[in-house]
Amino acid sequence: MSNAEPSLSEQQQIRREKLDQLKKLNINPYPYGYDVTHYSTDIIQDESLITDPPDDSEKSERVSIAGRVMTRRIMGKASFFTIQDSKGTIQVYLRRDDIGVELYNTVFKKLTDIGDFIGIKGFVFKTRTGEITVHAEAFEFLGKTIRPIPTPKEVENEAGETVTYDAFSDKELRYRQRYVDLIVNPEVREVFVKRTKMVQAMREFMNERDYLEVETPILQPIYGGAAAKPFKTHHNALDIDLYLRIANELYLKRLIVGGFDGVYEFSKDFRNEGLSRFHNPEFTQVELYVAWKDYNWMMDFMEQMIEHVAQTLHASTKVTVGKHEIDFKAPWPRIPMYEAIQNETGHDLTGKSDDEIRAIAKELHIETDKSMGKGKLIDEIFGEYVEPKLIQPTFITDYPIEMSPLAKKHRSKDGLVERFEAICNGKEIANAFTELNDPIDQRARFEEQAKLRADGDEEAMTLDEDFLRAIEYGMPPSAGIGIGIDRLAMIMTDSDSIRDVLFFPQMRPE
Repeated sequence: MSNAEPSLSEQQQIRREKLDQLKKLNINPYPYGYDVTHYSTDIIQDESLITDPPDDSEKSERVSIAGRVMTRRIMGKASFFTIQDSKGTIQVYLRRDDIGVELYNTVFKKLTDIGDFIGIKGFVFKTRTGEITVHAEAFEFLGKTIRPIPTPKEVENEAGETVTYDAFSDKELRYRQRYVDLIVNPEVREVFVKRTKMVQAMREFMNERDYLEVETPILQPIYGGAAAKPFKTHHNALDIDLYLRIANELYLKRLIVGGFDGVYEFSKDFRNEGLSRFHNPEFTQVELYVAWKDYNWMMDFMEQMIEHVAQTLHASTKVTVGKHEIDFKAPWPRIPMYEAIQNETGHDLTGKSDDEIRAIAKELHIETDKSMGKGKLIDEIFGEYVEPKLIQPTFITDYPIEMSPLAKKHRSKDGLVERFEAICNGKEIANAFTELNDPIDQRARFEEQAKLRADGDEEAMTLDEDFLRAIEYGMPPSAGIGIGIDRLAMIMTDSDSIRDVLFFPQMRPE
């Protein structure tokens, strides 16, 4: 296969010629650094920097800014242009008499393109139209772009409407070239800034309660902690197969066995499943395990933490998501799973056998196969008829034991476990248990999962002897939760797809 550079477009060829001309002028097109003292939004918000009147600049504070050229308006011996830095954009006024003939006439007018990085030193003033602007006294070239950046153009049509042309709006192209998306669609940055602030708010909430942030293995000899297909790899030196983790639950529980009262981890997990608006094979979740607590306590904890997140990001418990206003104010409704299914389908699944539930699933037009046990059948019914209708944050509680091999049996309801899922905007955002700490019961549950695997369920859990050994040493009563960071970020940023909240989502090869 050839590694030759692809053929260049006319614009790319022209820019390379400009690059050569800069070098001939002894201008380094890729210098090593630049002393930045101010950013665009800082200048715009700080009125003390403004020189008034603009021609009285001797005592003015000087600013040094750097960024990409995004627009240019050349007017003979002077020009206006805008610079985009990491915080926003600001207008610059550039005169030939201030920076010199060669820099202005040749470097700026002829060799500088939209997208190039430049540095400006000067003072701040307001134009006659009231726009805060940097009057450039020094101009420095900081980086030549040799591939044109898409630049949308706004044109007023005959009806007086503003029409945008050449916008970088194709979803797939934006996901593949996120670097371009961030340049030309600056509102996208705010999504990721909010995502980071969301994670910080959750981390602060847990740290304030003295829970310890830890790290556990991504490469695991036995995958566990969830029902999912793993990615498989091979370690050459040890000559063993390993799996990318599908969850970090079993390792965090080992730490509870070891004596920590509360541990959490923001983890990258990997599940070998299809792609959708709500699924990416590589995703982020936070898992928290707390000794001496149960799932009732964990519901209270989650309500408080997510309410805190909403207040941090939106200064309100109410968040607009599409056409809905979602209110995270505690308390959230708590509905047992069988009750929720009966409310929507009319069928009470309590005490029903596998065959009876399979017959009900068929009546409800849900596809089934022989590999689907009772738990998976119930999960399909719930996912089809209940989950999409839960828009406001809701706890669905008390799951069938067949669906939850790592959860403790319900203290008062036979056949159920103490588990909840938090559903919001029609999708699960969290899963939690009163943790199973009985090693004899846990072994039996793993063995039941092995039977499901033998019947063809590829997502059934594998038996982990070391984890069983750990809880045989004794694990205190505990509550655990996993919260999907990507799905929560979708809600908190009003994003329609999980790809909108991942910088680099998984894509098919070009």
